[in-house]
Amino acid sequence: MNAPADTEPHLLIVDDDDRIRSLLKRFLAERGFRVTTAPDGARAMSLMKGMAFDLLILDVMMPGMDGFELTGAVREKGDVPIILLTARGEADDRIRGLTLGADDYLPKPFEPEELVLRIRSILKRARPAGPAHVKVRFGSWEYDLQQETLSRAGARTRLTGGESALLSALAATPSRAVSRIALSDKTGGGERAVDVQVTRLRRKIERDPRQPLHIQTVRGEGYKLIADAVFEDRG
Repeated sequence: MNAPADTEPHLLIVDDDDRIRSLLKRFLAERGFRVTTAPDGARAMSLMKGMAFDLLILDVMMPGMDGFELTGAVREKGDVPIILLTARGEADDRIRGLTLGADDYLPKPFEPEELVLRIRSILKRARPAGPAHVKVRFGSWEYDLQQETLSRAGARTRLTGGESALLSALAATPSRAVSRIALSDKTGGGERAVDVQVTRLRRKIERDPRQPLHIQTVRGEGYKLIADAVFEDRG
């Protein structure tokens, strides 16, 4: 039995291919999601002015405003999670999407069930449940390893999927260097993607990203998170 409509995660699919929009809408609706579709970026931006969405699924190769441009426009206004879909699987395109703030990147063709798994993983990070456990404190920031949430003075800062995976890997061994290869295994985006995620994280948590205090580069090795304390919060 499906959950009531107002509790279902609300997804927005943006793709200029009518067939793909229709197939994805039906498939995702059958798996308990509330789905709205748009044929292009302009229509998507119009919908977002009057509706709230839990996650966006954007095709990259669209006429007019493409998926990259739409991602950039969305990030200027908010932090709703974004998955990019594209027939182009080149590393440069993945890096561009991550740099603009996308949470995940799925090349076409793909298995629909894989898309569902990625959606649920991102939504779980965006809306975690359950009590907190191990936290790492650095400066004025706290990172909860179980819930994968970053906060300062009680206010949560949203992380993309890649940023969260990277920070989790660094926080698991605080103040110890983690190689770029090991970090790329955790984030699944390659070593260049690790550097992109580090740059984005520094912009969020460092007072001066050019002279980072918290996420430091270890020359010849990788990166490390300089932690002030590791503690267990039993709620």
